[in-house]
Amino acid sequence: MKLVVLTALAMLAFAGNSLLCRLALLHTGIDAATFTSVRLISGALVLWLIAAQRSGAGTKSLGGGWLSAVALFVYAEAFSFAYLSLPAGTGALLLFAAVQISMIGWGLYRGERLARWQIAGFALAVGGLVFLLLPGLSAPPLQGALLMTAAGVAWAVYSLRAKGAGDPTRATAGNFVRAAPLALAVSAAMLPSMQWDPAGIGYGLASGILSSGIGYVIWYAALRELKMTSAATVQLSVPVIAAFGGVLFLDESVSLRLVMASAAVLGGVAVVLLARGRPSRRDALTPPAGTPPPSR
Repeated sequence: MKLVVLTALAMLAFAGNSLLCRLALLHTGIDAATFTSVRLISGALVLWLIAAQRSGAGTKSLGGGWLSAVALFVYAEAFSFAYLSLPAGTGALLLFAAVQISMIGWGLYRGERLARWQIAGFALAVGGLVFLLLPGLSAPPLQGALLMTAAGVAWAVYSLRAKGAGDPTRATAGNFVRAAPLALAVSAAMLPSMQWDPAGIGYGLASGILSSGIGYVIWYAALRELKMTSAATVQLSVPVIAAFGGVLFLDESVSLRLVMASAAVLGGVAVVLLARGRPSRRDALTPPAGTPPPSR
């Protein structure tokens, strides 16, 4: 029961990043760059406090590195700017698809071989993503879709670099601390167009502290008991949760195209992951930021 609760809370946190960002940008006066800065700074603070409390070593408790921090920064900025135009569910599906397809593609590039069913699943997932992006009345805005795809690729890079990086909480804390000044630099560059209000700052703090910082810690606690195939597969629920949250809290509609694309993408990735059998902890796909290895 503890494992079920931890896993459910982590998935809600990952989907919560999409909902909080979309809520802030749609219903408050905060701009995307300021939201990102608030999210990364508050996430860095809470993760640093948790890591320092566990190790008792202060700043020496930080791990990570600059390349991973840059990937985290690119993900967070592209994620926020994409949600200026994308519905919550569509954005979460694009992010998840880009992360998983990029990581599976990297495995193929490194020489991993897929079984026949896995090849079919991978083709189905890619086809679902292409179908979602095809021109039409219900297609997502191209600029937002490209930005969210870039966010997914950046998160895949971050996740791949996280393998073997030591304690995940320390590594994530260090990467957030390094990424925060980069986000502040973007906010400074966009100072003439900076906008914010208390509600927008509140959503940014909730995204950074709860959905990102504490959400990642909860996820790492669940990962200790989950098989890696199960961990990767359970994240299929994140776009679905985000889509339902968008309907409930943002009055968003779910188009037939999104439903069909979701079925193709999530079903295809599920086939690839489940057909792996029992992968080793080292070779399995790491979880998304939002899930950072995580907020997919």
